[in-house]
Amino acid sequence: MAVECAEIRRHHRVGTKDVAGICLPANVKFQSPACSSIDTEETIEPYTTEKMSRVPGGYLALTECFEIMTVDFNNLQELKSLATKKPRKIGIPVIKEGILDAIVVWFVLQLDDEHSLSTSPSEETCWEQAVYPVHNLADYWIKPGDHVMMEVSCQDCYLRIQNISVFGLEREVDARKNFTKDKDLLSLGSEAELCSALANLQTGKPDAVEQTCILESTEIALLNNNLYHEGFKMAMRKVLSSLTPEKLCQAMDTQCENEMSCGSEESNSEESILEPFYVLDVSEGFSVLPIIAGTLGQVKPYSSVEKDQHRTTLDLISEANHFPKETLEFWLRHVEDESAVLQRPKSDKLWSIIILDVIEPSGLIQQEIMEKAAISRCLLQSGGKIFPQYVLMFGLLVESQTLVEESAVQGTERTLGLNIAPFINQFQVPIRVFLDLSSLPCIPLSKPVELLRLDLMTPYLNTSNREVKVHICKSGQVTAIPFWYHMYLDDEIRLDTSSEASHWKQAAVVLDNPIQVEMGEELVLSVQHHKSNVSITVKR
Repeated sequence: MAVECAEIRRHHRVGTKDVAGICLPANVKFQSPACSSIDTEETIEPYTTEKMSRVPGGYLALTECFEIMTVDFNNLQELKSLATKKPRKIGIPVIKEGILDAIVVWFVLQLDDEHSLSTSPSEETCWEQAVYPVHNLADYWIKPGDHVMMEVSCQDCYLRIQNISVFGLEREVDARKNFTKDKDLLSLGSEAELCSALANLQTGKPDAVEQTCILESTEIALLNNNLYHEGFKMAMRKVLSSLTPEKLCQAMDTQCENEMSCGSEESNSEESILEPFYVLDVSEGFSVLPIIAGTLGQVKPYSSVEKDQHRTTLDLISEANHFPKETLEFWLRHVEDESAVLQRPKSDKLWSIIILDVIEPSGLIQQEIMEKAAISRCLLQSGGKIFPQYVLMFGLLVESQTLVEESAVQGTERTLGLNIAPFINQFQVPIRVFLDLSSLPCIPLSKPVELLRLDLMTPYLNTSNREVKVHICKSGQVTAIPFWYHMYLDDEIRLDTSSEASHWKQAAVVLDNPIQVEMGEELVLSVQHHKSNVSITVKR
């Protein structure tokens, strides 16, 4: 079925043309891997997957359910023919007004004439659904009377849904009107107008280079997160403003020395006055933060992106925002050993700002982050800052049967009496990642509490081992401890990894044995942080 879903949209379509004052040019097209063409060099699954019944914000079905294809796995000839069949064209009537964001696919597995299994989002099932994001439409708004058109094929062992378009009576009329209008304009032009048009064609600018940039879904969600970019812009501006008087004093001192030694040589003093602030962004993946930094005055920003297409895209964005070509630099081109990214910008210079990735999109702390912070502190000029400056980890106690059942095999009833739990559960992981706490089926049994502090600027304030008392607000069984982070760029600017706009997910510690609690009780959580790994145990 075709659906409207804001959560899918923000992970697969860039919905903004302006990121903290940075213009995203029209000639740059961002796509997620799930939107990639069959002609790309890499073999990429043409879909993503979601548990649609738990997608944050829910979804709206815009069409009835429709059949895409039937496959008989007992018919070898039919299976072989799938690879050579031409794409099948399907047109589905729209039943509700909304934004066309994706085609959601699930399967009915017919075991025999009487028994079947469904992976539908309306069923209680262990399966997720396949999601085919919609992209490259002039208008994503559809309404009853329209038809969603698509081509379905299975030529390379993947079920592909491509060339999605919308057909409707009004759209056809508009298209005819535009065609007629263009035709009339061509026929009405006088000889003078024709000459003028030809002159404009000769002197006009050449078409801008089109660039398709493939980003991970979390990178697209990050690009759509305006609060994130505005927060960094504000924090960087504050740091650079605080450093400016110091720079000016240094420049004035140098200028006086130069005037005393050689009054006619003004170039040295000019170079001293124009000495830039150095900003290094070593966050992983695609980031426009270096370009944002470049708008804040005399700044020399460095990006650590690795992929050529990402570098080309950043160059095009810089050009569209009228940056001089030499403004943005790619740091890995200056580093001989890519494993040693954290170095001085020049032998006699230090960084004003270093941006680190502290939290993974999965909801866990980045590996070796405290070691990277220790090196970064040695590379900062006086008054320089690491972003974020510190991170607070929060958590709460919940009762969630869903997390229990998805983390370990429960008893023998659901395995037809076979006792496989002792063997399978040896391989369970202690922490569940990529969770959406806002849509996770659970009952909060306490209020959020601070569990841990990671201070990248002031290491003696870190709390690697601590015990936290938690007051029980509701009776129940504690089965898990979900957690998330508040990242402080400074004491006033905070990013919440559990917010609706966040590209980060949350994680949770699932207890081996549920703990029965009563309202008014207190539990003690023992929290340990060692080599970027967090463990939480519960004491009564």
